[in-house]
Amino acid sequence: MRSSCVSVTVGANPTRLLSEKRITQSQVRQIHAYIVKTNLVTHALCVAKLVNALSQSSNPYDAVSVFAHALSRFHHLRGIEFSVPPALKACGKSCAFEEGKQIMGFILKTHLWNDPFLARSVFDKMPTRDLISWNSLLSGYLKAGEIEIAREVFEKMPQRDLVSCNAMIDGYGKHGMCELAEEVFMDMGVRDVVTWTSMISAFVLNHQPRKGLCLFREMLSLGVRPDAPAVVSVLSAIADLGFLEEGKWVHNYIFTNKVHQSCSFIGSALINMYAKCGRIENAYHVFRSLCHRQNIGDWNSMISGLALHGLGREAIEIFQDMERVELEPDDITFLGLLSACNHGGLMDEGQFYFETMQVKYKIVPKIQHYGCIVDLFGRAGRLEEALGVIDEMPFEPDVLIWKAILSASMKHNNVVMGHTAGLRAIELAPQDSSCYVLLSNIYAKAGRWDDVSKVRSLMRKRRVRKIPGCSSILADGKVHEFLVGKAMDVGYNQSVLSMLEEIVCKLKSEGYEPDLNQVFIDIEGGEKESQLTLHSEKMALAFGLLNSHQGSPIHIVKNLRICCDCHRFMQLVSKIYNRRVIVRDQNRFHHFDKGFCSCRNHW
Repeated sequence: MRSSCVSVTVGANPTRLLSEKRITQSQVRQIHAYIVKTNLVTHALCVAKLVNALSQSSNPYDAVSVFAHALSRFHHLRGIEFSVPPALKACGKSCAFEEGKQIMGFILKTHLWNDPFLARSVFDKMPTRDLISWNSLLSGYLKAGEIEIAREVFEKMPQRDLVSCNAMIDGYGKHGMCELAEEVFMDMGVRDVVTWTSMISAFVLNHQPRKGLCLFREMLSLGVRPDAPAVVSVLSAIADLGFLEEGKWVHNYIFTNKVHQSCSFIGSALINMYAKCGRIENAYHVFRSLCHRQNIGDWNSMISGLALHGLGREAIEIFQDMERVELEPDDITFLGLLSACNHGGLMDEGQFYFETMQVKYKIVPKIQHYGCIVDLFGRAGRLEEALGVIDEMPFEPDVLIWKAILSASMKHNNVVMGHTAGLRAIELAPQDSSCYVLLSNIYAKAGRWDDVSKVRSLMRKRRVRKIPGCSSILADGKVHEFLVGKAMDVGYNQSVLSMLEEIVCKLKSEGYEPDLNQVFIDIEGGEKESQLTLHSEKMALAFGLLNSHQGSPIHIVKNLRICCDCHRFMQLVSKIYNRRVIVRDQNRFHHFDKGFCSCRNHW
């Protein structure tokens, strides 16, 4: 059989020629010479093809030489990974063990070991595989996000150690598989601090902060000293729950045990925790003790915390301090700053800083930055301008942007725009109950009950369940929860309902009238008033008045946005009962005091 007619001439494509099935070793050497002569040794795919062809020759060491030469000429590593498996194969065939060790060292020192293709290729060629090999392969798949393949590797491992189990807990947690992470954790006979930290982090990442906090307590009870990442995770859990006393205890533990000295993120986590627990003054105190470090994370946490409390002008002052000390802001800084302008109703300032981030700091806005501006216009009733921002965006609007338009349409009674935004939001997030509820409420507010029925019917058809309003309050070291329409703690039901009746009577004597427009179901007025009275935050407030000392503030955490009637209700209670009431809803904090709210009715 005649060999294929391959020759290398000016303009030839060596990569294509090397792919010929019937190429001879003589032709491979000719192509080798051509590649060196024309400086194609810096072409990654061409080198990979050549190394592979030479690794199969009678003198495989040539492949090792080509790989080494190419490596010395590469200005970056992109594409070199395709040459590694055949180069290692050539080392094995030519007994070049020292060169093989050098290539393995190169792999371990670079990003290449995280390449699952390369890792698997090397792994499959190994005659014997030790625990380090298995763990390295597992790590490669986990870092590449190939969680299912990592799971297969984990289950095939002849033996497992702390490293592999910890890696799987971490991987499962980061990919939303918290139950599987917990299974691995529970099956482990030996656990180190990384095990506990990984499991706590998994709970926090998957919106199970209570479990994360409980596990942290168990960790301490067993005498395991938490590391800095564990402390950061538990502070995040406490921030989500709003448990101030727990946060204060962890803060004291951090400084007593000098945990803060080993991690720059703890300061940011403390600022975030205090801000989300309603103590912005404590957050500011921590910030001022740390800001000399000029750690951008601390400054960003402080700005975001002020935004959460609607303190827009104070957030701007912190940003101006950043500029004075010449600390370069990043995109997270501006996200917090724009959010602060949004929650503070600072229209002109929001537009100014949106332009500043682009013109002065050359930061390209992300969709979250555009979302802040859309929301800013929407809250102010400037819906056409909000849509104009959407039209000018360099990418398609996400569900959050359409929900901002939907909320603004609800607030400003724009049924037409709300209809359009609602349909777009539902299209993007068909399982997000809030999209359906907001659209249904817009129709209900306009008296379009047939459209309300259609939306509710669509929810039933798609098996989308409405998230019930739930409010929690801490009293005597115990968390008490209340669901809309009923009290969760059965023993307190009657006393809470009696207290609510008393409050409503007092408020009505001061001119309070329930806002029946906030009940979005087609029922009689008396039933609507009963529905309003049983909103979860009202029940939590009644419980707080019954079970706290006069003069102490009442802290309530709600999972949804506070309605207009409850907002008015809280204002009047703070005046008539002379009590500070602090409510953290889905979006922000409301500080009610002497009949006024910190949000200035902008939320």
